[in-house]
Amino acid sequence: MKLVALPAFADNVIWMLHDGRDAVVVDPGDAAPVAAELDARGLRLGAILVTHHHPDHVGGIAALRARLAGPVWGPAHEDIPRPFLPLAEGDAVDVLGQRFEVLDVPGHTAGHIAYVQAGAAAQPLLFCGDTLFSAGCGRLLEGTAAQMAASLAKLAALPDDTRVCCAHEYTLSNLAFAAAVEPHNAAIEAYTALCQSRRASGQSTLPSKLATEREVNPFLRCRETAVVAAALAQGSRSQHEVDVFAALRDWKNRYR
Repeated sequence: MKLVALPAFADNVIWMLHDGRDAVVVDPGDAAPVAAELDARGLRLGAILVTHHHPDHVGGIAALRARLAGPVWGPAHEDIPRPFLPLAEGDAVDVLGQRFEVLDVPGHTAGHIAYVQAGAAAQPLLFCGDTLFSAGCGRLLEGTAAQMAASLAKLAALPDDTRVCCAHEYTLSNLAFAAAVEPHNAAIEAYTALCQSRRASGQSTLPSKLATEREVNPFLRCRETAVVAAALAQGSRSQHEVDVFAALRDWKNRYR
């Protein structure tokens, strides 16, 4: 099974899995890069997985239906282009001989879901949409800080070698913010250098690894002393994890 990152728009990433014959795509906001990859590799589009309802994640579905040989799956509590099969936590989907379990991860949107590969011997895949980014997280557009903090904690509990397949290439800008939060974090400095090298050579920084995210992502580090101190300096109401997260998220919204 091959994992392919398809660039779309300015910074979106559409993820494709294929076995040399059939393909599955995640959050196809734009049909064009998907169709081009299918044609270049001679693949059949077997299914579409959707994490949330935003146009840059669902905008290509209508144009892809003519070549779609299977279902569209998406969050049960969001308005996804119909027809689609609704999913919520506790459900699972089988694609390309692999099972993906569904997690509810509200915060960025009210009904956002994620897909995590079940039973993988190593490096399971996580398709997390706009909930968890490398070194960052999504804005709170429909959910609360408490919801997003709980969603991130749920993802952070996955195995260390989980590959974080998020939907935007925001890594370098996120790392700049992470360095502002924790200026003495050597892991952030090292990962920034690695990601700068990758981007300079035309490579994506994605997928990242969950173990790396726990070391560099401030939104997964809301109990760390330095992160708590930074949040308090930015007006956090307390040292409670949700208050720290809320202060960091507000700071990130304003950070330039």
